[in-house]
Amino acid sequence: MQFLVKTLKPDTGVGTTMLEAATAADAERQVTALGHAVLSVVPAPLLSRLRTPGAARFPLLLFSQELLSLLNSGITIVEAIETLAEKENRPAVRAVLDGIVSALREGRTFSATLEDTPQAFPPLYVATVRASERTSGLGEALGRYIAYATQLETLRGRLVSAAIYPALLVAVSGLVILFLMGYVVPRFSHIYEDMGGDLPFLSRLLLQWGLVVEKYWPLLLGVAAALLMGAVHGGGRRLAQRFLGVMWRIPAVGERMRVFQLARMYRTLGMLLRGGIAIVPALDMVVGLLSAALQARLAGATQTIREGNAISHAFESSGLTTAVALRMLRVGERAGNMGEMMERIAAFHDEEMARWAEWVTRLLGPVLMLLMGLVIGAVVILMYLPIFQLAESIR
Repeated sequence: MQFLVKTLKPDTGVGTTMLEAATAADAERQVTALGHAVLSVVPAPLLSRLRTPGAARFPLLLFSQELLSLLNSGITIVEAIETLAEKENRPAVRAVLDGIVSALREGRTFSATLEDTPQAFPPLYVATVRASERTSGLGEALGRYIAYATQLETLRGRLVSAAIYPALLVAVSGLVILFLMGYVVPRFSHIYEDMGGDLPFLSRLLLQWGLVVEKYWPLLLGVAAALLMGAVHGGGRRLAQRFLGVMWRIPAVGERMRVFQLARMYRTLGMLLRGGIAIVPALDMVVGLLSAALQARLAGATQTIREGNAISHAFESSGLTTAVALRMLRVGERAGNMGEMMERIAAFHDEEMARWAEWVTRLLGPVLMLLMGLVIGAVVILMYLPIFQLAESIR
């Protein structure tokens, strides 16, 4: 969900920022982690939400890669972004780049300029750039973000690829069932109309459904369209949240979902720590990556760390570790390379999640095919069962 946050910034005074967050409290935490005072947080108006997707599609990873290449060649940052703006054909993206160039020519810092366009540059990206400005290591910071984003895209691609076959199977089977129930069954209903009570109970229910569809199909179509519109305008998000809540309660699936969120948290923390951001502000920035239950645990871990306890102890006491992660965190504390160690933890669990997703896909495909075959077969049998009974009575 998108929120409008009115902030008080030390350099520019009162301003308004629009950002994506799970809750208003999460949005406030993201802005506070950047060092700004929050004056108010309200949901973004519907018109602003409709405008946002175009800006949200800013090619951040490609921008970072191209900017890093130009900076490494010795071009100044203003010239580099001017070059990217000149070659850009998309008006929305070019407007963002032109705005950055104008702000930089006014003497503003690069991070402050990026912060004015939260739809294109998330708080994590801004914080990484801001930390690099203290050490003049913008190129190194961009390289870390590129590696971070590439690894996330790789894992997301592997998970999406694993889900394509089951989703395609469900979609095709659903269309076949919809065709049977909306076209074939109504026509069979007229054939059996005169048989009345001689039909089996389940066949009679199925054929009555066919008559209802034939008589009230405009109304049913309108209801389906209304449900689809409701899903598009926010109902789908709530439905998805309820579905995820149910999945969390399944022991095997819930544990995998927990590990997936922890891995994403560890990878983001690793990038921020290696960029020079302190652990407590970094924890405030990553809270939005977790579910509500894990957010409460992270808040407890953050408080424990503020009290001077070790990160491994805080995470262990709050249930934010696995057996592997806990040992690696302790090693990282002894060696003094917590950022690198957190990235290694994330890489280990990402590989584990990819293997699990592949195994589930191999198992889920045949199971879905069997279930959909049973449903389609049951519909067909119930349609033809009266014919079989009629043939048996004639014999």
